[in-house]
Amino acid sequence: MLKVKIVNQSPYAAPFYATPLSAGMDLKAHLESPLTLAPLQRALVPTGLFIALPEGYEAQVRPRSGLAAKHGITVLNTPGTIDADYRGEIKVILVNLSDTPFEIVPGERIAQMVVARHERVEWEEVEVLDETQRGQGGFGSTGR
Repeated sequence: MLKVKIVNQSPYAAPFYATPLSAGMDLKAHLESPLTLAPLQRALVPTGLFIALPEGYEAQVRPRSGLAAKHGITVLNTPGTIDADYRGEIKVILVNLSDTPFEIVPGERIAQMVVARHERVEWEEVEVLDETQRGQGGFGSTGR
């Protein structure tokens, strides 16, 4: 298991996996009072969490499916990326895509975070790329 240092300035437990096979951990709103998002309004919601990821890892901030499906609340820059050298507070850009206001209460689960290994690339410039069956087929080219 990967050990990651965390500073938790919120009154809530550090993020945890809800089930043994969960990929993401819920992030909670660290607010002094409720925050209402009007339709199409966005807000930067603090979590009170600061982390130090090891080199070669990132944390992705993703929407919670329940908030998106039931209330139209999603993460605007999904997935948001937390780099290994970032030491600031984790904040979540939420947007209300519904037609009704939505109230975010202190401690509400607002997003999920997935920690993942990543690779760095070194570009190798060439004149042409190898052929594949798909070729240059893009959006919708492989079927519905």
